[in-house]
Amino acid sequence: MQIAIVGLAGSGKTTVFNTLTRGHAETGGYGGVTLNVGVVKVPDARLDRLAEIFKPKKIVQADVTYADLPAPPASSEGRVGTEELPADHLARLRDSDALLHVVRAFEDPANPHPAGSVEPARDLEQLDLEFTLADLAMTGRRLERLKGSGQHGTQAEREAAGREEVVLRRIHEGLEAGTPIRDLGLDADDAKAIRGFRFLTEKPVLVLLNVGEADLATAPALVERITASYPHQHAMVDALSAKIEMELGELEPEEAATFMEELGIAGSSLDRVIALSYRLLGLVSFLTAGPDEVRAWPVPDGSTAVDAAGAIHTDLARGFIRAETVAYEDLLKLGSMGEAKKAGRLRSEGKTYRVKDGDVLEILFSR
Repeated sequence: MQIAIVGLAGSGKTTVFNTLTRGHAETGGYGGVTLNVGVVKVPDARLDRLAEIFKPKKIVQADVTYADLPAPPASSEGRVGTEELPADHLARLRDSDALLHVVRAFEDPANPHPAGSVEPARDLEQLDLEFTLADLAMTGRRLERLKGSGQHGTQAEREAAGREEVVLRRIHEGLEAGTPIRDLGLDADDAKAIRGFRFLTEKPVLVLLNVGEADLATAPALVERITASYPHQHAMVDALSAKIEMELGELEPEEAATFMEELGIAGSSLDRVIALSYRLLGLVSFLTAGPDEVRAWPVPDGSTAVDAAGAIHTDLARGFIRAETVAYEDLLKLGSMGEAKKAGRLRSEGKTYRVKDGDVLEILFSR
């Protein structure tokens, strides 16, 4: 699970990266060339509660990898700015599962906005346009190649090329009209036909408005306004003050609590952003619990019991017999797997069972 942190120069995206990862990447300079990567544990209070029951040797949280990428240069005629990123940076961007788009919404006289004014909607549109142009360039090149190659190969290869061309033409027309691929409603077969292209406007996006301390009270209204003007599918909008969150991360817990009380902040925004990132990827967590470890396992929403077994180990999926399943809330209330079984809350589920968030599973398999 990898999320690319993107944003225009001066947006504060590296400060957001530092707050999320508790890192110390260099900030400032209005867009450097450094790629920063960090792994963040997904907060899950259920693990701590299960640990109280099972007394495990360790607790293992799910995690998300964040990659902080430099802003792409602006495109010009005959030149796509995103494609001028270093090869490893562009690969990271295209290989990411989702985008965290940091948008500047704070005033700072010491670091004026490069464009001369702070306008979040304008900046959001500007970087979206860069990603649209990158996808347009890619679809255009591929369609040109298909003109010559689509008539060659086996019958199956020609049919596949024809299918790909139809999907790409639809995408190309949509992009020319300013519609990101995530809004086109592609079905599973369409998505499969273009999977290898790793289009940027196809990725889910979390728009994170980076506000200043003075704007904390009005941040909800700003989120509401940007959400209304950004009605795209597989997109979320939220806000935080990266500067304040970074300062909170450097304080002792008691000092941080006092600071938040002074600012009127109910709690840190970081856990919420991490949780939103997890939701953005379309993931749920099933849980395993025992004396060795209590662990959260991320799987795509809608995964089956066999998929869950495979997430643990391929051998479990190969030899799958059944999954002993109990809901987290039931296990917490009853106190043990044995009591859950006595109460009829422990169920035996087969291969096609759809795993729910918070299911506590024990996979039975043949060796």
